[in-house]
Amino acid sequence: MTMQSILDGTATFLDYLGLSEEPFGVHYADTLPEHAYGPKTGVPISRELEDSHELDMQEVMKCFSCVMGNVWLARKKGGAAFISAEEYGCPGGVYYTSMMKPHLRFIEHYVSTGFEGTPLEGERYMPNPDAMRSFMLEVNPPKAPGKYCIFKPLSLFKDGEEPEFVIFFARPEVLCGLHTQAIFTTGDMDCVVSPFGAGCTNMIAWPLYYKERGLDKAVLGGFDPSARKFMKTDELTFTVSLSFYEKMLAALPESMFTHETDWKGVRKKVERSVKAWGEDKS
Repeated sequence: MTMQSILDGTATFLDYLGLSEEPFGVHYADTLPEHAYGPKTGVPISRELEDSHELDMQEVMKCFSCVMGNVWLARKKGGAAFISAEEYGCPGGVYYTSMMKPHLRFIEHYVSTGFEGTPLEGERYMPNPDAMRSFMLEVNPPKAPGKYCIFKPLSLFKDGEEPEFVIFFARPEVLCGLHTQAIFTTGDMDCVVSPFGAGCTNMIAWPLYYKERGLDKAVLGGFDPSARKFMKTDELTFTVSLSFYEKMLAALPESMFTHETDWKGVRKKVERSVKAWGEDKS
């Protein structure tokens, strides 16, 4: 599909779903688009500096900026969000977006039970540093093909550009439609997955993981407690590769959306949800 045909198909899909916000695409590039939101340049970070005890994490965290927070800004402002190896903001996000490898050992403790004998309690999302280390080594994002990892609305992709992944932000009623269309497209009852990860992990790292293995998987995310403040109430993310998304669009004519199915009842609930959240105002 051309980018224009993807945009046309997306407009049809959004109308079926009852979703007013267009999905975002994510890709890698060596230049930034205009109106891009991202972290400030931070002090240099690497495993080598960490292992040699030359990395001051207090200095690193002074420029903390969450990937999900910048995506949230981009969503509200209609612009783009980015992260790079120098403008990293988050020592976890810079790994999940393929901007730095290997990951910092600090993350193994920060996301689990902290450092013994220090005030750092840890986020307690993983039971211990070993479990967190296993997760980091499993997700293992490949090397980035560009200087920047960029998230932006699909309509901002120019001629010659295309996203690697397409990301929807949606509440359960709309997710019902996305989930069902993914199943209908593949016939695979396990094609929608929701592995553990940070907000950005499930928008880019896990999708990369499945794409590298040639698997059509939709990744459901947004369960990271630290990322919830950068999402609407009751909202989750739903990410698919561009090739999978094209298949989902191509399957629309034969799907539940164009036939007499129970989706019509769900669609009414989508409208009630929009009204309840005050999002029916132009």
